[in-house]
Amino acid sequence: MTIEFRFEPNTIDWNELAELYRVAPLGTRRPAALETVYANSRYKCFAYDGNRLIGAGRALADGADCSYLCDIALHPDYQGRGLGRQLVQHLIRLSAGHKKIILYANPGREGFYTKLGFRPMNTAMAIFQDEADAVAKGIIS
Repeated sequence: MTIEFRFEPNTIDWNELAELYRVAPLGTRRPAALETVYANSRYKCFAYDGNRLIGAGRALADGADCSYLCDIALHPDYQGRGLGRQLVQHLIRLSAGHKKIILYANPGREGFYTKLGFRPMNTAMAIFQDEADAVAKGIIS
């Protein structure tokens, strides 16, 4: 297995990325919305096994103060092989020099990110468009 990491969305099939998010499982994403959020993200990382997109993630960053890692997805067939770690490490490396690198983990995934150096924040807060869904998923209380 030879995995290639790419950092530009030049060849991304947005429908394939939407399917990756569905099976990862990170929920249903519209291909057009994914294209928009990736275009507006400073850093991107895509993992390929040959021509198959198997992982993706992005970071919103301002160049100095804050980089926010988000939408980290890895196909279930490839989980447990260290590829998610590599994907996140690429985004951390790209974000180097920012005062803080943040993310929020899906419930149950906190331990994975702790091993990569992330620490729980005491004051993180959010407003969600679908608050009831965020409560149901255990993201907010």
